[in-house]
Amino acid sequence: MITSTSNPQVKQLQLLQKKAKERELQDVFVVEGVKMYREAPKDRLVHTYVSESFLRKNPSVFEGVEPLTELSDRVFESVSDTKTPQGVLCLVRRCHHTLRVLLEEYREDSVSGSMAGTATIGQPSAVRAPLILILENLQDPGNLGTILRTAEGAGVTGVLLSRDCVDIYNPKVIRSTMGSVYRVPFCYSQDWRGDLDRLKRQGVRLYAAHLKGEKYYDGISYREPSAFLIGNESRGLTEETAAMADAYIRIPMCGQVESLNAAVAASILMYEANRQRRD
Repeated sequence: MITSTSNPQVKQLQLLQKKAKERELQDVFVVEGVKMYREAPKDRLVHTYVSESFLRKNPSVFEGVEPLTELSDRVFESVSDTKTPQGVLCLVRRCHHTLRVLLEEYREDSVSGSMAGTATIGQPSAVRAPLILILENLQDPGNLGTILRTAEGAGVTGVLLSRDCVDIYNPKVIRSTMGSVYRVPFCYSQDWRGDLDRLKRQGVRLYAAHLKGEKYYDGISYREPSAFLIGNESRGLTEETAAMADAYIRIPMCGQVESLNAAVAASILMYEANRQRRD
């Protein structure tokens, strides 16, 4: 059991919690909590850390788990990013998806809930067109995590992020995803304009959530390959990115409200596409 905060492993965990560059260098990220631990893909699980008190109360949870390191409660608190640690923390290997993965067709039998398991032997599963979320310069970790979680629920095939978006492996983002970070394909664009052009060449129509939108969001069909452009929380989309959209759409507003929170707006658009595709 590690009992000192000066231990090299403890120092490493603290760095991984705080520094995006360290997470990139080591190609891992930190997840906390029982749910996130249980849902972590076993082939990507690198190392598990557990607090002394949690291990004492739940010894059977970690039977056969390797590598497993026990930390004293005080030391565990020093590496946790939460005020009330659950007592489980692990390192998970990062994903390296490409834009091609985001363009892959979406199959209904991969959806949890009522559609899961509907495909039968000898019968091909239903296939739907790509539905992609494109995020430009999002800065709020909670927004990004919520968007990823909602994207899974709405059946989005992938998320494309600009390089200046908040790090998706930020601990606050990870917590907000509630496990969706394991299952929703995403990638950071290294050639923003080039990637948007590629999507258009592949037949994906780009829709910008924009104050200048002439049509309401529910007045357009998203049954064909589609992507929603969502901009920065305070500044919206840049002019250059907005200009690449095939159409501007808007969400009707009452009162003096001009726009919605980025995660809320994205959720409305994603679920409208989901509704249309289920009709």
